[in-house]
Amino acid sequence: MTAYKNILAKIKAYDTIIIHRHMKPDPDALGSQVGLKEIIKTNFPQKTVKVTGYDEPTLDWLAQMDVVADEDYQGALVIVTDTANRPRIDDQRYLTGDFLIKIDHHPDEDFYGDLSYVDTTASSASEIITDFALHNQLQLSAQAARLLYAGIIGDTGRFLYSATTSKTFRIASELLKYDFDFSALARQMDSFPYKIAKLQSYVFENLEIDENGAARVVLSQDILKKFDLSDAETSAIVSSPGKIDTVQVWAIFVEQADGHYRVRLRSKSAIINEVAKRHAGGGHPLASGANSYSLAENEDIYQELKNVLKS
Repeated sequence: MTAYKNILAKIKAYDTIIIHRHMKPDPDALGSQVGLKEIIKTNFPQKTVKVTGYDEPTLDWLAQMDVVADEDYQGALVIVTDTANRPRIDDQRYLTGDFLIKIDHHPDEDFYGDLSYVDTTASSASEIITDFALHNQLQLSAQAARLLYAGIIGDTGRFLYSATTSKTFRIASELLKYDFDFSALARQMDSFPYKIAKLQSYVFENLEIDENGAARVVLSQDILKKFDLSDAETSAIVSSPGKIDTVQVWAIFVEQADGHYRVRLRSKSAIINEVAKRHAGGGHPLASGANSYSLAENEDIYQELKNVLKS
């Protein structure tokens, strides 16, 4: 594939490579970012490769970031993985390198980078990174395989989501050839603290569901404080409403410290990313994020989800 060859040529051409991903990272963001670092270091050990961004406490068991100085960007190749649009890139220094590459699987509505590879048919950015390595016959370490496998099962919901394809399974099977405990990894990703269990109970008890299967729940700052939770920790219950058979689309409104709401939108089949786009967000057709700046906008978003089902 020409795009993969071009990316590899740029990696070979630079001595310093800095890899970014999106804010508030999930397993795929970290898996693709740090997995790519491990691949480059394994195949080109003489290169300086660093990863940057906020260290997410709930995922520090998976990967942690490097210390990256401003001067590291001088003459460096910068790669951004799993990030659809520029405002979501963690660490705005990505603009200060010599050459910029975008690697992503979200709808390509923000064209950035000197070289861009976007495959919306891929289940995850981690699937793309693995495919890139296999296509170019690059060696993978066990650590790279662990990270990339975590990214794939994270973004596919353990292969439950519709983005999962035969290629996804084929690539995952390649990663399982490496020496890491995938069962322990899966258990780690599926477990959560007792306080999350109590939050999950709150969600089920307070979930509002209309007659067509549009659901919502609001997690206020008071609720977050009651359960001693950060915004990032609430991501553990995003899929919970979908376990109810009558729920078809749902929104989780999480109040932020400044009063606005981070809105996580999910759907079993109806397309909901257009709703997200109308409210300072975006994402996949069945999994998107948005922002709301008032209770009235919360109501608008919920009504739009209802309308999606009606249409």
